[in-house]
Amino acid sequence: MTSDEDKMQLIPIVHACYFKASSSGENFVPHHIFSYQLSGSMIVNDGKQVYTFEPGDFRLSKRNQLAKYLKQPPPGGEFKTVAIFFDQQTLREFSATYGYEAKKTYNGPGFIKLADSQLYKDFVESLLPYLDADQFTDRDLLALKLKEALLIILKVNPELSDVLFDFSEPGKIDLEGFMQQNFHFKVGMHRFAYLTGRSLASFKRDFKKIFKISPSRWLIQRRLQEAYFQIKEKGKRPSEIYSDLGFEDFSHFTYAFRKAYGAAPTKI
Repeated sequence: MTSDEDKMQLIPIVHACYFKASSSGENFVPHHIFSYQLSGSMIVNDGKQVYTFEPGDFRLSKRNQLAKYLKQPPPGGEFKTVAIFFDQQTLREFSATYGYEAKKTYNGPGFIKLADSQLYKDFVESLLPYLDADQFTDRDLLALKLKEALLIILKVNPELSDVLFDFSEPGKIDLEGFMQQNFHFKVGMHRFAYLTGRSLASFKRDFKKIFKISPSRWLIQRRLQEAYFQIKEKGKRPSEIYSDLGFEDFSHFTYAFRKAYGAAPTKI
């Protein structure tokens, strides 16, 4: 199945449907996303907080953050959501045209549950015929709908201008604290570097100074330490935790664990 992020490369308005529980493989949120939960539930973990969104909920997902998703359909039904992606070029053009700008730095949650609004509902209803018929191929129509979405969002939640029109990139932050909090996310080194406000070269250099080993080796060691703790102290099954801790597959996890601790994880 094509991921929502892959779809966004083709079309910035997505109607996603799932019949089975699905955990997204994409852990980096590169764009602001306005979403409406039509059916089923969405559980999101950004490493700091766990959010749950139920049918009827509207949310804004902030760009430049890490997140894990669990998309859960209702019994015998479908998980359905509508998502609108706002890339930086679209937002810059909108800002220049309508004069919106960020007034202050936003320091709130990365996933914002929005108040129920009839304007939001009417707008989503206007999208469904196009999405159901797969008719969003006209770029002018898409651009018009993106502008309409932004105008409605800023009318209902004007404070979100501080989120949508903050075009700054991540600044240099505490690398050690960030990595200890986010080691379990399955993203490349360039993502970790970007989110800590560094080039890849400076990220690797700073990392080596702090941890005394390379980032890739430290990530494996840190994930294995957490796995051992979860199995030994929390009684978790290895098959329950390996993916959440950043391992690509169970065989790789088992091999690395046995090499580190001299026994298979199922024997601990």
